[in-house]
Amino acid sequence: MIKGVLVDWGGVLTTGLHEAIEAWIVTERIDAAHYRDVMRELVMHAYEGESGAENPIHALERGEISALEFERDLAARLLTTDGVQPAAEGLLTRMFAGFQPVQPMYDMLAAVREAGLKTCLLSNSWANDYPRDSWDGIFDEIVISGEIGMRKPEPRIFEYALERVGLSGPECVFIDDIEANIVAARELGIVGVHHRDAAATIAEMETLLSVPLR
Repeated sequence: MIKGVLVDWGGVLTTGLHEAIEAWIVTERIDAAHYRDVMRELVMHAYEGESGAENPIHALERGEISALEFERDLAARLLTTDGVQPAAEGLLTRMFAGFQPVQPMYDMLAAVREAGLKTCLLSNSWANDYPRDSWDGIFDEIVISGEIGMRKPEPRIFEYALERVGLSGPECVFIDDIEANIVAARELGIVGVHHRDAAATIAEMETLLSVPLR
């Protein structure tokens, strides 16, 4: 029986990363093809690389380096269409400025709690400015990677989140937009829901929980 829901933030409770990045690319005149080459290598290595191999994303998500350190590293890898590096300071804030809340997903979480289930935010942080003021009554627990020195898809962060909500893996659903994180959660017995859009995720959750969520 499902008793808890673990849920990602960026790209799940917010509009998609792709849309936010595309808006930033246009605003700052970033060389889009070069950006995608850089990020493809970094992100694929971070989530699909060999175990034990590290890169700046790992360090940022665990809080081992500051946002500014990561911004300087990333800015040095990027180019604008004018052939210069973008400004480093505040780069992450500008990249994610287009994130907007997806209200149906928040409404779903409210309905989940009303049904008596526990909820836990489980987010890999890129020094995000989280809208914590709007989370009252939404989450029983909040687990943010940079605050605890662990990151998805490491098994230990899922184990930590399960401990916080006091539930076992098979008693929880985990919603995320990154497949590698879903795979890691399933290995611990957690039911994984690979998020692509709000309507599909809410429908899948209604089936899993046998509870109306909209």
